[in-house]
Amino acid sequence: MVEHGWLGPIEWAVARRPRPGEKVCGDQSIAVDVNGAAALFGVLDGLGHGAEAAAAALRAAEVLSRERAAPLGVLIRRCHQALTGTRGAAITLARIDFHTGTLNWIGIGNVTANLVAKGPAGAQLRSSALLTGGIVGYRIPDALPTQEAAMGPGDLLVIASDGIADDHLDDIDFAGSAMVIAERMLNCHSRDADDALVLAARHRGSST
Repeated sequence: MVEHGWLGPIEWAVARRPRPGEKVCGDQSIAVDVNGAAALFGVLDGLGHGAEAAAAALRAAEVLSRERAAPLGVLIRRCHQALTGTRGAAITLARIDFHTGTLNWIGIGNVTANLVAKGPAGAQLRSSALLTGGIVGYRIPDALPTQEAAMGPGDLLVIASDGIADDHLDDIDFAGSAMVIAERMLNCHSRDADDALVLAARHRGSST
């Protein structure tokens, strides 16, 4: 399953699949415009896999879409309230401001987020989200600090559920589209024991 599009200067794509042998994917994503000035991206990994995991992730995605303009910490708290009584989820969110080139992100659980650029020897890691332990819907920390990084033309944001292996940044084809990058990561680096999802968002320096 692949989705792709543009938000301002950001070309994005999501590739995902359920755990082999199952029909429902418990990993979901969000990619939405925020008042024409920013984009909100996120990956939501429902605890476990299957229908109950998908129900938790979808509920969180609905909250994020509806409340997209709220600060990231507020979004996590609103998801936490909405997921009470569900399996809960690991959630990592990133907001890109089109005008300042600023990336803000926050993560609860084990959904990784990395900002990379093309370097002489392949992908050069520029920054990584600092993840906080917890399960959204069950237990989250009292303090929910966000982090900030600069994101400019050519930079690539990759957010991946734990169904994607840790080495997924090793062989990025920077000549490819966001869709090609996301599909390759899914096909080459997904784990058979879990649902898998990867979101790739590339700053292209101009809007379509």
